[in-house]
Formats: sequence, structure tokens, C-alpha cells
Amino acid sequence: MRIIPTLAVATALLCSCNATKNAIKKDSKTAIKFANTITLNELKDNLYEIASDAYAGRNTGEPGQKKAAQFLKNHYKNNGIATPIGNDDYFQEVPKSFLPKGINASENVVAFIKGTEKPDEILVISAHYDHIGTKGDEIFNGADDDGSGTVAVIEIAEAFQLAVAAGKGPKRSILFLNLTAEEKGLYGSKWYVKNPLFPLENHVTNLNIDMIGRVDPAHEDKPNFVYLIGADKLSTELHNLSEEVNKEFVNLDLDYTYNDENDPNRFYYRSDHYNFAKNNIPIIFYFNGVHADYHKATDTPEKINYELLTKRTKLVFHTAWKIANRENRLVVDKKK
Repeated sequence: MRIIPTLAVATALLCSCNATKNAIKKDSKTAIKFANTITLNELKDNLYEIASDAYAGRNTGEPGQKKAAQFLKNHYKNNGIATPIGNDDYFQEVPKSFLPKGINASENVVAFIKGTEKPDEILVISAHYDHIGTKGDEIFNGADDDGSGTVAVIEIAEAFQLAVAAGKGPKRSILFLNLTAEEKGLYGSKWYVKNPLFPLENHVTNLNIDMIGRVDPAHEDKPNFVYLIGADKLSTELHNLSEEVNKEFVNLDLDYTYNDENDPNRFYYRSDHYNFAKNNIPIIFYFNGVHADYHKATDTPEKINYELLTKRTKLVFHTAWKIANRENRLVVDKKK
């Protein structure tokens, strides 16, 4: 008489397991659908715009940077992506008094998608949009640094907004954070963490993109790569999720060379994610390494590897999708 309930339980467990697998498979198909709206042509068109001479190297506080901020705002508005500030205001002002001497007031550009189930938990996807301006007759267009990250963020935002329109919006909220004054000493992100738009403890992860359009000398023979920095510094779960996402969707070679605490370049401390990490917010820094055109007037759009830029952008999107839609918030198990 005990066999029947045992079989019933076993059958129920099997059905539950199959339902879970089907749900995961369905979610993966949905993620791929919206990841595929991130296109090489759109990334290329936007990068040729924002890294053109018209933006005069996007120097913090100068007209070229202001023009870039307006470009980003217009992109978000035209794609129906809201501001978290309200009243058509996509700019978080960074006052002159906070910036190094001689630098004019600037602004972070922010856009927001509210989560459907866990709206108070915020995933931040960031890139700095400033660069180093001009020197004499030379314009430092900063196509890779960090035009590549900038266009990646707005493409990812557009993909998530299309998911919202299709009734597949993220469970957690996503803040798209285009940061100013990184080249001056990470001041845009310093200002943000001191003046967050949401309680800092509600920020679950920061995915920071800084230079993902080129191939460094170490990978000239095997360019299907990206450097990941910081994924395991605060959260083992984040590192594991990142590895699993890459294996399932993108299959880039993940290079952790610069994740070494003893690496003399200290890249972990040199981009905007670090101001989130200092506040025990798990981060991943996506990076292609330095190259011959780094911080030179020759960092121009025609030198970008657009296929790689597209693939790397999709990796960030898929990682964000998993973080935004997982059941539980990522555990911080290695607090600084």
C-alpha cells in the first residue's frame, strides 16, 4: 500500500523538475531573442557619432562632453527609456566644487527600467563617456576609451526596453549609468556613490564596461577574448554566474590576468566600478587591455573590431539578464 504514494511523490518531483528545466530553457530563448537586437550596425553607427570630431574629445565640463550628454539623453528618450530623476531630467549634476580645480561642472547621464517583482533591488550597468579632449590641433576621440563602453550601455538599455515592451521586463530594476569625469580620477562614480539615486544598500551589482572594442597585443593571435576583473572579489556567486552565462551564450575566452591582486597595472582600482566595490557592491569590470592607441589621438572608430564589440556587449547583456531575473539577490561572501 506504500508503493502508490511513493510513486505519486516521485512522479510529482519529476514533473516539478521538468517544469523547472522547461522554464529555464524558455528564459534562455527569451534572453537570446532580445540579445539579438544588439546589432553590429547600431553599435558602429553610434560609436562613429560619439567618437567623431564634433565631440572634441568629450573633455569633462567642456562643450564636447555636454554634447555627448545630450546625445545620450536623446537616445534614451527616443527609445522610451525613462529617467529615474523625473521631469525629463536625465542628468545627475556633478558640481564644479566637487571636481578638481579648473574643471567645470559636469553630469552623469542616467536612465532607468523599473523591475517587475523586485523594484527596490538595483542592478547598475555603467561606462564613462568622457575622454581627454584636445591638445593643440589634435582631437582625442576616445573610440575605445570609452566610446565602446558607452555605446554598449545604450544598446543594452534598448534591448531591455524592447523586452519591457514585449511583457518580459526584468524582475529587478536596472540603472543605466553613463559616468563623467572618469579620466579626471573616477569623479563621476565618486559623486554617484556619495549621492546615490537609490539607497546604496539596494544596489545589488555593478557591471562596468571600459574599453571593449579592441584587441591587445597579448591576444592578436586569439582575439576571441575579454578581460574580466573583480567578479570574484566580493561574491563567489557572481563569478560563477558570469562563467556559466559565458559558456551558455557567448563562449569568449575569459582572461583573468588582471584580476590578480599582485598585478602591477592595478586595473581593479582604475575604473568606475571600484567606487561601487569599496561599498561592498559586487562588480565585474569588462576590459580589452591597453593597445598602441590608448590615450592617443589615434584611438578612432575605424580601428574598432565591431564583431568583438558586439559579442562582448551581448555577454554583458546576458549577465545582466541573469542577475536581474534570478530568484535571490547575489550573496556578498567576501566583504572588504
